[in-house]
Amino acid sequence: MNNGFFNALANNANGNFFLIAGPCVVENEEMPMAIASHIKKITSRLGIPFIFKASYQKANRSRSDSFTGIGDEKALQLIGNVGKELQIPVITDIHNEDQAAMAAAYVDMLQIPAFLCRQTDLLVAAGKTGKVVNIKKGQFASAESMKFAVQKVLQTGNSQIMLTERGSSFGYNDLIVDFRNIPDMQANGVPVIVDVTHSLQQPNQSSGITGGRPNLIETIAKAAIAVGANGIFLETHPDPANAKSDGANMLRIDYLEDLLEKLVKIKKALY
Repeated sequence: MNNGFFNALANNANGNFFLIAGPCVVENEEMPMAIASHIKKITSRLGIPFIFKASYQKANRSRSDSFTGIGDEKALQLIGNVGKELQIPVITDIHNEDQAAMAAAYVDMLQIPAFLCRQTDLLVAAGKTGKVVNIKKGQFASAESMKFAVQKVLQTGNSQIMLTERGSSFGYNDLIVDFRNIPDMQANGVPVIVDVTHSLQQPNQSSGITGGRPNLIETIAKAAIAVGANGIFLETHPDPANAKSDGANMLRIDYLEDLLEKLVKIKKALY
């Protein structure tokens, strides 16, 4: 990804929101390309800039027997191949500073998980790669406090930064989205994304498996566009019920086109 493309995303230069979407984690060799190709057909028709997302490794799982990945190098290669073959930007998340350079060799953007948004060494390592850095706002953090995360990346000389709203802790097992956070975080001069599907998680369930409310995906996505979010983030899967991670809050990929059509209409009506 070049600076021009990032600036276009930041300024909504195409007159539309952008989309970060894909499966929660790379489950097998076929999945990344199949899902990305399907989404690209839809977004190309609707004029939505598309960034493919998949985790190459899942590090923050509740249970030790949860699926964590098919192998770091293998999964990163598959994500990188999506970007090369489909000519689209790709993004994955990293969990410690040693992973920054490794992942940066394959992707255009590095994502900082919400739980890690205050980890200085991680933010600095991501910034030093020169890649776009998407920092998810912690469930425990205020929108105003995210300026410090932005500053940590800026001090590396990297100004390609995005912030993502993904809900705030609401009791022990639920999240709530405060849409005031979107303009508050945009005040940092960076694009702000709403992570629709993770905002609908119901974490820390007694079973050790995260729950969710996917029936509200359309509600949160519509609200995000209405308040002026620069982008939408969502995870999607052909069969969420059998997904190996976060299936309870993912969007079934068959429903994606209808949702995006509605969001484009809202964007056009408002702006």
